[in-house]
Amino acid sequence: MFGLFKENVRIAFDSIKSQLLRTILTVMIIAIGITALVGILSAVSALENTISGDFSAMGANTFNIRQYEFNIQMGGRPGERQKVNPILSYNEVKEFKEKFEYPFSQTSISFTGTASAEVRFETEKTDPEVRVLGVNEYFLDNSGLKLEKGRNFTVFDIENNNNVCILGADFYEVLFKDINPIDKTISIRGVKFKVIGILEEKGSTFGNNQDLRVLIPIQNARSIFTAPNINYEMSVKIDNKEMMEGAQDEATITFRNIRGLSPVQDNNFGIERSDSLLNQIFAITGYLDIAAWIISIITIFGSSIALMNIMLVSVTERTREIGVRKALGAKRNTIATQFFMETLIIGQLGGLIGIILGILIGYAVASAAEFDFVTPWVAILWATGITFLIAVVSGSYPALKASKQDPIESLRYE
Repeated sequence: MFGLFKENVRIAFDSIKSQLLRTILTVMIIAIGITALVGILSAVSALENTISGDFSAMGANTFNIRQYEFNIQMGGRPGERQKVNPILSYNEVKEFKEKFEYPFSQTSISFTGTASAEVRFETEKTDPEVRVLGVNEYFLDNSGLKLEKGRNFTVFDIENNNNVCILGADFYEVLFKDINPIDKTISIRGVKFKVIGILEEKGSTFGNNQDLRVLIPIQNARSIFTAPNINYEMSVKIDNKEMMEGAQDEATITFRNIRGLSPVQDNNFGIERSDSLLNQIFAITGYLDIAAWIISIITIFGSSIALMNIMLVSVTERTREIGVRKALGAKRNTIATQFFMETLIIGQLGGLIGIILGILIGYAVASAAEFDFVTPWVAILWATGITFLIAVVSGSYPALKASKQDPIESLRYE
């Protein structure tokens, strides 16, 4: 039994070699469909992994108050009029922090002073691409950031406007080389700050280097960066997750009162939980998954037709060979297995090449966009199953046709 199977595999490879160009073209058609599937799913998985990593640290017990809700910021529903909400001013966020006294909660206030600062240390300086954020004492905890070295801001640092700062991980190499940065003094726009902490490495997201940023007390930042209409951000963290709904309702009422909204007016600000925002982002990436399936299914359907065609042509060209084998005692199952084996080998070759190319494309996209690449095992399993299904569907009819041929008529065939 094993010997017969081995012989069928050998004959299948000999047949593939005899029609090498036609086989290569068919394999590449299959590979293109699998590449599209695995490549897009790999890139989407890398995107989801990056976003999930960024938001998971914040936890499910944090919500944000911002100028717009996420769905409005992304464009809203088709035909929906774009809302124009006022920015979150400093007076508003300061008043909210003072009035919002929900139990076991803490409110973080922050804003981006600039994304193009130049930081100096002695004779060294960075390129003008450093982000400087003004923050309060709760920013690190609410954002899920961890310190690799040093300490966090204290309430005294914030209230006394101490000239202290916390640096991202990249400053080790960019500015300090092999020097311990703690207690060293840096300069931002002529203002000197003492380094009290270094953040753990976070990497980049959407081209934004999160390790090349400086955190300084919010009042210090306001005195340095005085651009008009600065938009502030707030994040509220609740110690008990079960109290989240009540905290959100209280925060909404508090900020509506600050804005002076009447009961019939809609919110002119956005308030969303971190995990809800993550779910919305995953819903969007789900459409990319659907697009990957549509593209690959269309291509795979074409490759199935091409594979069936090449096998039907192969059956016709080898009619006399089939007659000889049947005359020598080959059974119908043996003939069918031979052609089915050829189809299976071609399909799996196409699938293997497609999986390799898809992973490489996904890795290239993830590297270019600075996403966290993960091996797309689900996509690989799907691709393997699909190529096997293509082989079964495309090879069944040609194999059946070959097995049913009459040996006498086959021997007459020229």
